[in-house]
Amino acid sequence: MEKSSPLIQWEDFQKIDLRIGTIIQVELFAEAKKPAYKLWVDLGEALGIKKSSAQITRLYRPDDLIGLQVLCVVNFPPRQIANFMSEILVTGLVTDKGDVVLMHPGQPVPNGTRLA
Repeated sequence: MEKSSPLIQWEDFQKIDLRIGTIIQVELFAEAKKPAYKLWVDLGEALGIKKSSAQITRLYRPDDLIGLQVLCVVNFPPRQIANFMSEILVTGLVTDKGDVVLMHPGQPVPNGTRLA
């Protein structure tokens, strides 16, 4: 059984800016140490298009990702991964096999919508 995380305060959770965006472009990230894609995610008019690196190649093909809405952390500092600057974190759940299943809404919502 997995150990639970330490308790946090509501104010801690409010610091995380989680928003919906639509994947509009996908490229194989050949320079990454582990198999990954480069993603371009449209987060709406206020935030624009942001880039992310995602190790999701085992469960997703590029064509399957285009148009998919995903939940993203948009207020982490940018992170250099090989020759690519990742600006957001696309969220997912890790299976017992180590694969990542992307988090996305059950119905379409406007890009940039914040998790409540």
